[in-house]
Amino acid sequence: MAANGGLGELAREFFDNVEAPDENSVNASHGIMTAIEARYENGALIVSITNVPPDFDDPDAMKDAMDARKRWTKFLDQATGYNSKKRGDKAKEWAKKATKAKSAISATRHFMEMTEGIPEDKISQANSLIKEIETLLTSNDNTKAAGRAGKLNKLFN
Repeated sequence: MAANGGLGELAREFFDNVEAPDENSVNASHGIMTAIEARYENGALIVSITNVPPDFDDPDAMKDAMDARKRWTKFLDQATGYNSKKRGDKAKEWAKKATKAKSAISATRHFMEMTEGIPEDKISQANSLIKEIETLLTSNDNTKAAGRAGKLNKLFN
Protein backbone atom coordinates (compact mmCIF):
# COMPACT_ATOMS: atom_id res chain seq x y z
CA MET A 1 0.00 0.00 0.00
CA ALA A 2 2.81 2.44 0.89
CA ALA A 3 4.45 1.92 -2.50
CA ASN A 4 1.30 3.24 -4.20
CA GLY A 5 0.99 6.38 -2.09
CA GLY A 6 -0.58 4.89 1.02
CA LEU A 7 -4.12 4.73 2.29
CA GLY A 8 -4.81 8.37 1.38
CA GLU A 9 -4.05 7.81 -2.28
CA LEU A 10 -6.36 4.81 -2.36
CA ALA A 11 -9.11 6.79 -0.62
CA ARG A 12 -8.86 9.55 -3.25
CA GLU A 13 -10.01 7.01 -5.84
CA PHE A 14 -13.31 6.52 -3.98
CA PHE A 15 -14.08 9.45 -1.69
CA ASP A 16 -14.18 13.24 -1.42
CA ASN A 17 -12.50 15.61 1.04
CA VAL A 18 -9.61 13.21 1.68
CA GLU A 19 -7.02 14.15 4.28
CA ALA A 20 -4.13 11.79 4.90
CA PRO A 21 -2.09 12.67 8.01
CA ASP A 22 0.34 9.88 7.02
CA GLU A 23 0.48 6.94 4.61
CA ASN A 24 -1.30 4.63 7.08
CA SER A 25 -4.35 6.75 7.94
CA VAL A 26 -7.05 8.76 6.22
CA ASN A 27 -10.06 10.96 6.97
CA ALA A 28 -12.62 11.46 4.21
CA SER A 29 -16.29 11.70 3.29
CA HIS A 30 -18.53 10.89 0.37
CA GLY A 31 -22.28 11.37 0.01
CA ILE A 32 -24.16 9.72 2.85
CA MET A 33 -20.83 8.79 4.48
CA THR A 34 -20.25 12.08 6.30
CA ALA A 35 -17.16 10.92 8.18
CA ILE A 36 -14.77 8.14 7.23
CA GLU A 37 -11.75 7.44 9.42
CA ALA A 38 -9.43 4.57 8.56
CA ARG A 39 -5.99 3.53 9.75
CA TYR A 40 -3.73 0.52 9.68
CA GLU A 41 -2.89 -0.70 13.16
CA ASN A 42 -1.01 -3.89 13.98
CA GLY A 43 -1.66 -5.29 10.52
CA ALA A 44 -5.41 -4.58 10.60
CA LEU A 45 -7.49 -1.87 9.00
CA ILE A 46 -9.43 -0.08 11.74
CA VAL A 47 -12.35 1.97 10.41
CA SER A 48 -14.99 4.28 11.79
CA ILE A 49 -17.72 5.63 9.57
CA THR A 50 -20.69 7.95 10.10
CA ASN A 51 -23.60 7.53 7.71
CA VAL A 52 -26.72 9.64 7.35
CA PRO A 53 -29.86 8.03 5.94
CA PRO A 54 -30.78 9.03 2.40
CA ASP A 55 -34.16 10.41 1.42
CA PHE A 56 -35.86 7.09 0.71
CA ASP A 57 -38.55 8.80 -1.38
CA ASP A 58 -36.00 10.35 -3.76
CA PRO A 59 -34.78 7.91 -6.46
CA ASP A 60 -31.66 10.01 -7.11
CA ALA A 61 -30.79 10.01 -3.40
CA MET A 62 -31.19 6.24 -3.32
CA LYS A 63 -28.99 5.88 -6.39
CA ASP A 64 -26.32 8.05 -4.73
CA ALA A 65 -26.56 5.99 -1.53
CA MET A 66 -26.06 2.75 -3.48
CA ASP A 67 -23.07 4.32 -5.24
CA ALA A 68 -21.58 5.29 -1.86
CA ARG A 69 -22.04 1.73 -0.63
CA LYS A 70 -20.29 0.33 -3.71
CA ARG A 71 -17.41 2.77 -3.26
CA TRP A 72 -17.07 1.78 0.39
CA THR A 73 -16.99 -1.93 -0.47
CA LYS A 74 -14.42 -1.46 -3.25
CA PHE A 75 -12.26 0.66 -0.95
CA LEU A 76 -12.32 -2.05 1.74
CA ASP A 77 -11.59 -4.77 -0.83
CA GLN A 78 -8.49 -2.94 -2.05
CA ALA A 79 -7.33 -1.65 1.35
CA THR A 80 -7.48 -5.10 2.95
CA GLY A 81 -6.89 -7.40 0.00
CA TYR A 82 -9.94 -9.42 1.10
CA ASN A 83 -13.52 -9.67 -0.14
CA SER A 84 -16.39 -9.04 2.27
CA LYS A 85 -16.73 -12.70 3.32
CA LYS A 86 -13.03 -13.00 4.10
CA ARG A 87 -13.11 -9.68 6.00
CA GLY A 88 -15.98 -11.03 8.08
CA ASP A 89 -14.04 -14.22 8.81
CA LYS A 90 -10.95 -12.21 9.78
CA ALA A 91 -13.03 -9.94 12.05
CA LYS A 92 -14.50 -12.99 13.82
CA GLU A 93 -11.02 -14.48 14.23
CA TRP A 94 -9.71 -11.17 15.63
CA ALA A 95 -12.63 -10.97 18.12
CA LYS A 96 -12.10 -14.59 19.21
CA LYS A 97 -8.49 -13.80 20.05
CA ALA A 98 -9.58 -10.91 22.26
CA THR A 99 -12.17 -13.12 23.95
CA LYS A 100 -9.57 -15.84 24.54
CA ALA A 101 -7.22 -13.32 26.15
CA LYS A 102 -9.94 -11.83 28.38
CA SER A 103 -11.10 -15.28 29.39
CA ALA A 104 -7.56 -16.28 30.40
CA ILE A 105 -7.27 -13.17 32.56
CA SER A 106 -10.62 -13.85 34.23
CA ALA A 107 -9.87 -17.54 34.83
CA THR A 108 -6.42 -16.79 36.26
CA ARG A 109 -7.70 -14.11 38.61
CA HIS A 110 -10.48 -16.43 39.78
CA PHE A 111 -8.00 -19.29 40.29
CA MET A 112 -5.64 -17.07 42.29
CA GLU A 113 -8.51 -15.81 44.49
CA MET A 114 -9.78 -19.33 45.20
CA THR A 115 -6.45 -21.09 45.72
CA GLU A 116 -4.22 -20.80 48.76
CA GLY A 117 -0.52 -21.49 48.83
CA ILE A 118 0.37 -20.27 45.35
CA PRO A 119 4.05 -19.32 45.35
CA GLU A 120 4.62 -15.57 45.25
CA ASP A 121 6.79 -15.84 42.12
CA LYS A 122 3.91 -17.49 40.23
CA ILE A 123 1.49 -14.77 41.36
CA SER A 124 3.96 -12.12 40.28
CA GLN A 125 4.44 -13.83 36.91
CA ALA A 126 0.69 -14.10 36.40
CA ASN A 127 0.11 -10.44 37.29
CA SER A 128 2.87 -9.40 34.92
CA LEU A 129 1.34 -11.43 32.09
CA ILE A 130 -2.11 -10.05 32.87
CA LYS A 131 -0.81 -6.49 32.68
CA GLU A 132 0.94 -7.24 29.39
CA ILE A 133 -2.21 -8.84 27.92
CA GLU A 134 -4.35 -5.88 28.97
CA THR A 135 -1.89 -3.48 27.34
CA LEU A 136 -1.93 -5.53 24.13
CA LEU A 137 -5.73 -5.59 24.10
CA THR A 138 -5.85 -1.82 24.60
CA SER A 139 -3.55 -1.36 21.60
CA ASN A 140 -5.71 -3.73 19.47
CA ASP A 141 -2.97 -6.34 19.22
CA ASN A 142 -5.28 -9.29 19.79
CA THR A 143 -2.95 -11.81 18.16
CA LYS A 144 -0.13 -11.20 20.64
CA ALA A 145 -2.65 -10.94 23.48
CA ALA A 146 -4.00 -14.40 22.63
CA GLY A 147 -0.46 -15.78 22.51
CA ARG A 148 0.33 -14.37 25.94
CA ALA A 149 -3.00 -15.76 27.18
CA GLY A 150 -1.83 -19.23 26.19
CA LYS A 151 1.28 -18.69 28.27
CA LEU A 152 -0.86 -17.45 31.18
CA ASN A 153 -3.09 -20.54 30.96
CA LYS A 154 -0.03 -22.82 31.09
CA LEU A 155 1.38 -21.05 34.15
CA PHE A 156 -0.88 -22.93 36.56
CA ASN A 157 -1.26 -26.22 34.66
